[in-house]
Amino acid sequence: MKKLLLVNPVSQISGGLLSKFSTAQPLSLAYVAAVTPSNWEVKIADENFGQLPIEEADLVGITAFTSNINRAYDLARSYRNKNIKVVIGGIHSSMLPDEALNFADAVVVGEAEGIWEKVIGDFENNRLSGLYSGPPVDLAHFKIKPRRELMSSDYLFQSVQTSRGCPFNCDFCSVSKYLGQIYRQRRPEEVLDELKEIKGKYVFFLDDNLVGYTDGSKGRAIELFEGMIRGRLNKKWWMQTSINAADDDNLLKLAGQSGCMFAFIGLESISEESLKAMKKGINIKVGVENYRRVIKAFHRNGIGVVGSFIIGNDHESPAYYRRLARFLVSAGVDVLQMTILTPLPGTALMERMRKENRLLYENFPDDWVKYRLSYVVQKTVGVDPVTVYEGNNYIKHHLYSFPRNQYRLIKSFLSMKNVTNFYAVYRFNQALKRGWKGSHYYDKYSTNLPSDSVRCR
Repeated sequence: MKKLLLVNPVSQISGGLLSKFSTAQPLSLAYVAAVTPSNWEVKIADENFGQLPIEEADLVGITAFTSNINRAYDLARSYRNKNIKVVIGGIHSSMLPDEALNFADAVVVGEAEGIWEKVIGDFENNRLSGLYSGPPVDLAHFKIKPRRELMSSDYLFQSVQTSRGCPFNCDFCSVSKYLGQIYRQRRPEEVLDELKEIKGKYVFFLDDNLVGYTDGSKGRAIELFEGMIRGRLNKKWWMQTSINAADDDNLLKLAGQSGCMFAFIGLESISEESLKAMKKGINIKVGVENYRRVIKAFHRNGIGVVGSFIIGNDHESPAYYRRLARFLVSAGVDVLQMTILTPLPGTALMERMRKENRLLYENFPDDWVKYRLSYVVQKTVGVDPVTVYEGNNYIKHHLYSFPRNQYRLIKSFLSMKNVTNFYAVYRFNQALKRGWKGSHYYDKYSTNLPSDSVRCR
């Protein structure tokens, strides 16, 4: 029996499992394992739980984001030095397949499920090479069950994916290019069957947007939540969604009743100019002035809000960072997920930065290690990179220091009125606070912003 080793690499800089609340299982590898012929032995090797030794295998498959692609290339090099064939897939190699081919025998572009049988067949017939383009999977007739038994049992959340694709084209995001702009959805009854088979209590819906963007997709989400309630699945779960979910209070009520603890929402900025530059159309449509209403809508239904924000946009100022820090506390954002604007491969932002000759680091692939959402990697206009780092520290210090941190937690508890969900929010906050204090800019940059006479935008 031949052995397939599927590897989930982790950057040696960022380390492994930083937070059980934000680290997802390598579900894509479990799906690849599911479509591998039964005459193969399959193992998933996951570096979230420590650096892995090089082990024997007939074929190695590696998935990677930009942030860990260099570790993927290092592993690929090590296996090929042992005359073991290597296939690389994932979003980074799908955006830059020619680069990935320098380190692998073959590269899978796009979704692997529809092309993996050919990859295995070519390997077995000694003709594995070049690019393999995986077609978008028809999720309406998706019958593949991921091989969960191959993933580590140490994850808190079991990952479930119910949709793929995104009709939007945000400037900083490559999802629509990777998975397409058509929002494809699994049938609620099939998702419910999968949930019933999951033994663990905690679930993370891996979808980029579980609720979706249309009345039809909202209806599907409602049907899913109603099914979870009716079936008494007793799951505690979280999701990613857009702010449009707040428009339907019945949807959020059902989400809360079915076990939703918190929702990751891309608020991104409280500057309309920055939202326009990001092409974050749905946020502009709702309006920054309505962010508080959005947060309250989730709180009314006992659901915490993980607010995602991006700093490092052009023309940001110390005054803006001060205003953002005050907003985060007063608006009731329960958990802050803040990153630095990063032009990733395949994004319109990367194309624009290259066209304007604004990339600071272009020694690829080595410099990809800096493209992990915590560095300023492009020339900024109207703001100094040091000010961005100081702004990051200032905002987080403002949130996590006494007495504001305690005030925020009390505010979350009183707003959500749900002890279990509040405890999840508390644990998530603690994990992110530890991550910040262990970051490369915690000690290097001040939390004191320079004076700024520029009017807040």
